[in-house]
Amino acid sequence: MKLLRFLLFPFAVLYDVITTIRNWFFDIGILKSTSFDIPVIAVGNLSVGGTGKSPQIEYLIRLLQDDYSIAVLSRGYKRKTKGFQIVNDNHQAIDVGDEPLQFYKKFRNKITVAVDANRTNGIQQLLKSKNPAEVVLLDDAFQHRKVKASTYILLTKYNDLYSDDFMLPTGNLREDRRGAKRADVIIVTKCPEDLSELDQKNILKKIKPAKNQQVFFTTISYNEDLKGESKLSISELKNKEVLLVTGIANPKPLLNYLDAKEIKYKHLNYPDHHNFTKDDIDKVVKTKQELSSSKSIVLTTEKDFMRLSGKIENLYYISIQSEFLNNSEIFNDFIFSQIKS
Repeated sequence: MKLLRFLLFPFAVLYDVITTIRNWFFDIGILKSTSFDIPVIAVGNLSVGGTGKSPQIEYLIRLLQDDYSIAVLSRGYKRKTKGFQIVNDNHQAIDVGDEPLQFYKKFRNKITVAVDANRTNGIQQLLKSKNPAEVVLLDDAFQHRKVKASTYILLTKYNDLYSDDFMLPTGNLREDRRGAKRADVIIVTKCPEDLSELDQKNILKKIKPAKNQQVFFTTISYNEDLKGESKLSISELKNKEVLLVTGIANPKPLLNYLDAKEIKYKHLNYPDHHNFTKDDIDKVVKTKQELSSSKSIVLTTEKDFMRLSGKIENLYYISIQSEFLNNSEIFNDFIFSQIKS
């Protein structure tokens, strides 16, 4: 795979040229961006997948939901429907995407969740609704420059910093690392809980933020109370046979967490946002049966649960949250000041 990526280097250079010209056209106004009269906060990354956008969106929802009417707008990756959709009780993951459905179910009746590949149209439709949003959170929209957000939050993974990466297909960057200059805030995600101040300073030297950019460090926290058919804690998994099913970009942190908890499991790994077919479900069921125990369960992520729920018995999911290692109050104050301004 590394050799193939190296051989594709000329295509990475071509992709870099194309995206750089596109960004320059937006910068000088040849390509137009639409601004709105309400705060629009865009959360995204420079690389493909796995930086923790969903936990960060949920952090913002929890932060703002008591003070503002919130709408989350996503494109609804891998959905089968087209155009603008407001997520409701009748929707499944195949209709609106797994992450929008997750937001809707977790914050039911507290926020509006919508999907539209055309984010400009999506915001316009949200503003026409009976209860228009006061703040719009754009999920995975750092490169969606047809909308001019009021605040940009750029995520980069601790062990895969954009400063160490290269353009697709040789690397994983969607655009050149120079694009980071558009960010108001840079968040280094999925850090070890014990990341030292010295390590944080070394990371700052690598990413070289501009003077106007604030940098924060977050980690992923796993909820030890599993959700599913009944109440079950993570510690109880030691007495069960666990089939772990994941369809996320990077399951390694979850595997490390289960290993640290001394949980034994068999792992079926699928690509990110995988739409589970009947054959996939049959394989999961068969593998679970091969565990040959009444104590066997299927464990998955919250995002995958949106696609597997109702198709597999004895299914549980483990939820996660984004937590700041330090300076969370500074981040919170910054977000509120951006909204008020």
